[in-house]
Amino acid sequence: MTPPEATAKQPVDLFQKCWSFTRADEIKAAGFYPYFRPIEENEGPVVTIEGRKIIMAGSNNYLGLTADPRVKEAAIKAVQKYGTGCSGSRYLTGTLDLHIELEERLAKFFHKEACLLFSTGYQTAQGIIPTLVQKGEYVLSDKDNHACIVAGNLMAKGAFAEMIRFKHNDMDDLERVISKLPLEVPKLVVSDGVFSTTGTIVELPRLVEVARKYNARILIDDAHSTGVIGKGGRGTASHFGLEKEVDMTMGTFSKTFSSLGGFVAGDTAVINYLKHHAPALIFSASPTPAAVAAALASLAILEAEPQRMDNLIRNADKMRKGFKALGFRVLDAKTAIVPVIIGEDMLTFKFWRELFDAGVFVNAFVSPGVPPGMAMLRTSYMATHEEKHLDRILETFSVIGKKLGVIS
Repeated sequence: MTPPEATAKQPVDLFQKCWSFTRADEIKAAGFYPYFRPIEENEGPVVTIEGRKIIMAGSNNYLGLTADPRVKEAAIKAVQKYGTGCSGSRYLTGTLDLHIELEERLAKFFHKEACLLFSTGYQTAQGIIPTLVQKGEYVLSDKDNHACIVAGNLMAKGAFAEMIRFKHNDMDDLERVISKLPLEVPKLVVSDGVFSTTGTIVELPRLVEVARKYNARILIDDAHSTGVIGKGGRGTASHFGLEKEVDMTMGTFSKTFSSLGGFVAGDTAVINYLKHHAPALIFSASPTPAAVAAALASLAILEAEPQRMDNLIRNADKMRKGFKALGFRVLDAKTAIVPVIIGEDMLTFKFWRELFDAGVFVNAFVSPGVPPGMAMLRTSYMATHEEKHLDRILETFSVIGKKLGVIS
């Protein structure tokens, strides 16, 4: 018989997982750590890091508006008029006429009845999904959806809703799993419009077909779609001519709209329900005056200067073709995101460091953020990148790729 002391469990400190986490320190010690690099000055396509001018090829500033004088001036004027913050939630003392104006403008832009702002893009999914999908109801989510959607799904599951994931962009798998559910029970199908890691576009026509067949509503996250695809930059539904078929479009201001915050556009009754039931809205301070004014100014520029989208896609297409011509493995898409597959994690970190030292900044994506063997340098482009910037990026990739044996 086993003595009692042999089976007694030793107490484990809550912080043990923190002390055991050494991967970041190991990468730092090797000199390859690519994260949390402070930017000292931001001109859009060029930034200053560690006192050096570096070409930025990793930002989501797709239309290049964060440095636009009109956007800056709008934010400054909003601070002068309203102060730096709202000091309350939208539900109580935190609603400004600016919030209402932006909601009305966005609803009109997306051809929806109404719109609701959230304080961050990440909060938006948490405001929508667990508020709408309740006990005994279903949320069906693409396996590659953004982390904010995953968090919203888990919150719904925690409140006894049912969460089911389907294979990435595989509408046959969506139909396989949804067809097994009771037809009469409410369901929500959620997907990124443009997937943030790969830049690929959801197979929306088939998704709509399946959702309608099995009594499901549709939520599309257009964080990486707005201002990038669709007529006038109206995103994924517009890209496929399915604006009337997509029930809700959510997004963020931190990319095309050069600000901070999130939104959802849909039917008036749905937006009104969210306004009065979503904890992420009711218990969060409202978006700041400067953030809202910057988003408003960016929306006005997008509407007035649609050629920025043409410049953006032309730049991204040039880079896709250029990387392929050099021999790199590139994931195909038609958006601003151009991932270059390196394969192995440490090699990806080394490549990143060589690029950084040579004056080019990109994003290193490694496992578990991507599947094993798919470590990548995720590059993304702006409407304001010039030919000289793009040519320099390609030249630098070529030199380093050959040096590290990624290309021959």
